[in-house]
Amino acid sequence: MTQEILHKEVVIIGSGPAGLTAAIYAARADLKPLVIEGPQPGGQLTITTEVENYPGFAEGIQGPELMEQFRAQAARFGTEFLVSWIDKVDLSERPFTLHTAEGTVKAETLIIASGASAKWLGIPGEAPAPHGLGGLGVSACATCDGFFFKGKKIVVVGGGDTAMEEATFLTRYASSVTVVHRRDHLRASKIMQDKAMKNEKIDFIWNTDVLEIIGTPESGVTSVRLYNNVTHEETTFDCEGVFIAIGHKPNTDMFKGWLEMDDIGYLKTNGHSMATNVPGVFACGDAQDSFYRQAITAAGTGCMAAIDAERYLDNLPVPTLTGEEVTIEGEIVTADHETIIMPDGEVISNHADGEAAPAGD
Repeated sequence: MTQEILHKEVVIIGSGPAGLTAAIYAARADLKPLVIEGPQPGGQLTITTEVENYPGFAEGIQGPELMEQFRAQAARFGTEFLVSWIDKVDLSERPFTLHTAEGTVKAETLIIASGASAKWLGIPGEAPAPHGLGGLGVSACATCDGFFFKGKKIVVVGGGDTAMEEATFLTRYASSVTVVHRRDHLRASKIMQDKAMKNEKIDFIWNTDVLEIIGTPESGVTSVRLYNNVTHEETTFDCEGVFIAIGHKPNTDMFKGWLEMDDIGYLKTNGHSMATNVPGVFACGDAQDSFYRQAITAAGTGCMAAIDAERYLDNLPVPTLTGEEVTIEGEIVTADHETIIMPDGEVISNHADGEAAPAGD
């Protein structure tokens, strides 16, 4: 694409489980979706090794292979792909406008599946293999990888709710879990602190930074190099796994000022649909899910977003953040489903007989 304009009924930003599931459903509905892949096509699973908790693969499957199958299935039904970086968006009117280095993309409906990225320390040994030990004992997801650490000694880095949740979960498998935190107190909520501190398998190292993760591709993680920021002493702590639990950041900066999001940047959706505050724009996967953050839940919301987009394009009402339902023509069904506000402002009954429903119906 050389500075041309593409005009699509459905454009999907992101090619992880959420984006590609949305593409499969939209393509099978003959909507000919366009998936815009960012700098990491396939999402975070492409830097994951063995995936054992995705249904349908009894013996497990490598993360990159799983995403290759997702992509092939989407392509089979006619999904188009564009590898590009989106510079800015304009959601002020439909069709929505996406500006890329290659040209402009116009979208009648937009599905945001841009995901979220784990925050990392940026220390030696942390990067994904082969440049570091990521996938060889270094992880940012206890639910994903905890099973592989049965009977092992694990370090969890962080002091918030995420770290306490990860540490507590890992005690199901690990022989011991040591939380390393750079301060002398936790930022986690009291209930999460209490749960972790009462767990006999969890210990704490305070006022300490992790400087390096040590190991080899053959042995995996063998230890971490620590720095006490009060005594200024450096020590080496033996362990067989390191979980970085300092939070996630959704990849949603380009939508600031356009879409409602929480303080961290997760996009707000209706709950009964994947609709955002802008009619015709839907969000799915980790871009709007700060709680589960699993491939299977991302795929589920991708399915939902595609069905929502299909309904919207068919001029059927789709729930919004406020509880109202909106059609592509601008009709608004009130949250109580009693009336319809037409695009010209006319208010009519939402009942077949044109009259309000009797009380109790």
